[in-house]
Amino acid sequence: MSFRSAVITFPGSNCDRDMADALEKISGAAPFRVWHREAQLPERLDFIALPGGFSYGDYLRSGAMAARSPIMQAVVAAAGRGVPVLGVCNGFQVLTEAGLLPGALMRNAGIRFVCRTVPLVVENSQSLFTSGYSRGQTIAIPVAHHDGNYFADAATLDRLEGEGRVAFRYGEDVNGSARAIAGILNEAGNVLGMMPHPERAIEDAHGGTDGRALFESAVRGLVGA
Repeated sequence: MSFRSAVITFPGSNCDRDMADALEKISGAAPFRVWHREAQLPERLDFIALPGGFSYGDYLRSGAMAARSPIMQAVVAAAGRGVPVLGVCNGFQVLTEAGLLPGALMRNAGIRFVCRTVPLVVENSQSLFTSGYSRGQTIAIPVAHHDGNYFADAATLDRLEGEGRVAFRYGEDVNGSARAIAGILNEAGNVLGMMPHPERAIEDAHGGTDGRALFESAVRGLVGA
């Protein structure tokens, strides 16, 4: 079975090639590259990725304009059918603005752009994206964001915690995120949004390979399904 994935590109995306390279290296199949103005996704997709960057220059709110791009209607529909969707950094912001994940990403608490490798604690190792890790494992993944401060009301945070939907937590809260949350899952478990960049940590030349297991988990789970 071949692995069919797609990477969505918005005006201002700057990690779409990184994401596409990661998916191709791990799966052996080049992903479809989909421009935001397209209204339909390629057929029979196994996986959709929304990459990092600064879509529309982060005007209004980060991800707010991209969430209303024509292609996002198709992404929301695909997620509703159970297609796995990964949103990284700006992609996470787009997922919250599109209503696929709860909460919002606000300006970093220190009002500074943060760009460095940080420790992440794996909180859920049972999802399609995280089964290659162990619960409680600490991994090192790069971050590069100015609006990565995750916020949700107390009831939503309690629900995320109680349902095991916190996928990753910062070992060192670099941006002021509520409960140091770095990545969350939707209720069905097929949508993951995270601020750190696993696609920048898949080979030794990146300085670390701790992001590789995320892509391997997804490809293994989907190709073997």
